[in-house]
Amino acid sequence: MAPLISKWHRELELFSAVKPLIILEGNVLDRYRYPVAGSLPEDTLAPLPEYLQGFLTDSGYAQVVFYSNLVGFMNPYQPQMLTDFARQNGCTVKAGAIPAEFKGNTQETAPNVIRRAMAQGTAATAVIMELASHYIITPERMDQHDVNSFNLLMQSAMSAATVRTPAGRRQNLLILLVNKLNDLPAWFYLNNPLCKTITLEAPDREERKRLISGSAWPTFFDSTVYRTDMPYYEQHPEELSRLREKFVGLTEGLTFTELDAMRRLSKQECTPIRDLCSIVDLYKYGIKENPWANLSLDSLRTAKQDFQKRIKGQDPALERTLDVVKRAVTGMNGLSSSSTSKPKGVLFYAGPTGTGKTETAKALAEKLFGDESACIRFDMSEYGQSHSDQKLLGAPPGYVGYEAGGQLTNAIQKNPFSVVLFDEIEKAHSSILDKFLQILEDGRLTDGQGHTVYFSETIIIFTSNLGMYVKDEFGKRYQNVTMDMDYAEVEKRLRQAVEDHFKLELGRPEILNRIGENIVIFDFIREEAGQAILRSQVDKIIRRMDEQKRIRITVTDEAYGQLSAAALADLSNGGRGIGNQVEALLINPMSRWLFDNGVTEDADVVIEGFDVTARPPCLRCRVAGEEEKEETAHE
Repeated sequence: MAPLISKWHRELELFSAVKPLIILEGNVLDRYRYPVAGSLPEDTLAPLPEYLQGFLTDSGYAQVVFYSNLVGFMNPYQPQMLTDFARQNGCTVKAGAIPAEFKGNTQETAPNVIRRAMAQGTAATAVIMELASHYIITPERMDQHDVNSFNLLMQSAMSAATVRTPAGRRQNLLILLVNKLNDLPAWFYLNNPLCKTITLEAPDREERKRLISGSAWPTFFDSTVYRTDMPYYEQHPEELSRLREKFVGLTEGLTFTELDAMRRLSKQECTPIRDLCSIVDLYKYGIKENPWANLSLDSLRTAKQDFQKRIKGQDPALERTLDVVKRAVTGMNGLSSSSTSKPKGVLFYAGPTGTGKTETAKALAEKLFGDESACIRFDMSEYGQSHSDQKLLGAPPGYVGYEAGGQLTNAIQKNPFSVVLFDEIEKAHSSILDKFLQILEDGRLTDGQGHTVYFSETIIIFTSNLGMYVKDEFGKRYQNVTMDMDYAEVEKRLRQAVEDHFKLELGRPEILNRIGENIVIFDFIREEAGQAILRSQVDKIIRRMDEQKRIRITVTDEAYGQLSAAALADLSNGGRGIGNQVEALLINPMSRWLFDNGVTEDADVVIEGFDVTARPPCLRCRVAGEEEKEETAHE
């Protein structure tokens, strides 16, 4: 198998020959697979300093030393190089290191030692400054000593000599390792012709595939498990290929260090080869039962009927919702995409207010995960400011609230198996929409503390009232859909309005593309659905009064007709409006009547009529077997 050499390694080979100052930034704390045989065995998984030691030695450098502001100069891999470096530059080795402060005015400070080492032309020398971002507090708070020290490093690069070696001519090198480039002063690297910045990213798909397919493959499993399981996969190579491809997809964005931890975890848990991908969940989420794996198909077969008990008059929306869920359960979600870490499903609910959008999300959470609390709701009207993303993801280091983390990332970290509801998404600031792009495409987010949370086991739901009102050419708002339109017309108009909002108003068609065809339109609450909602709410009140107070309420047909006529007179506010009417016309007068007549428990109460014209509304009630007692607002 031909060696797979990463992009950053090839860049280091190229620019180390022409640039005396190289900054390696990004994933510098990871371990890397050495691609060719040399000072390190091929495919060795080594920390970056050891990797650079092997690379530079193979490139012909006679002296390679590492600097830390806590220890000084050192070389734990080839101590003789440190001895030669000390002799060359007039230093003394003490306890395996050359002590040297980063700041100061003496010739023994690290920048002065580096300047002498870079200028000499006797031995090809490379100095690697580990975690250089730790030498100063922040670039904005540098004192004069900090500035002087970085000026000396700049002078070191400017005076770098070229040395003849058996491997050819090599220039002396200064390499800085930083987590983030902006941890260094900008003037040090911006528009600096001596400097080259190389970014170390997490291993790409090909590198992860090479790891899972190469010599490390048997080490993912207990030896007994491997001997037992592998003969089957040798006879069925196509299944082995699919297993590896799935593992590679699920580990998108993970480092070599994390992949190696998964390897050891898989071996420790004696994981069968067929269950290798379960180790990804175990590593990401800890020991948690995966509700998706335990979901009963029988419960899904009755899901529509169960949903209809809670959400009235929205059969097309429920069908579309359940299609997404069934696709996730059958493993067909994301088959057309290259990413296997996307959320299980994405839905965009649009339609009039009070039609059951939020209620559907709650019902879905209960059906999938057994509890409504698995629906994590965010009211996006609270995130309308440009800095609101800090509330979701957490404040950056050094800012107030950094330790608390982000509301969204904390919630998903605590419960990765959930329905995540972003209510009234159109009210969020446009900068937050960038975060949704990453969630919908990659299925992960990194919070302010650097912790990555994964959305690959969630269903994402956005709700919106977009399209109910639109503007004409004069900027005046007018109602786009009305109750006298049929559902097909409502769906057409609202879908078009949602698309126009993202494409024309926001200029963000890429977000719409991530949602795809999963825009679900909820219809107005019409007469038949309104009757069903009213009956459901009245029955719930009667049932709870019986359970909690043993007060058995009967509503006569005449009284129910009066309640129905008043509660359903205006359906423009949907089911929520019906609920408000039930509270005003039934719950408030009923509680007043019970209190005024001393009925606290164990009674049979008959409601015989409503007076909805009274202010406040009142009702005519009697305890079964007694004379009718009329409740009024004035008694």
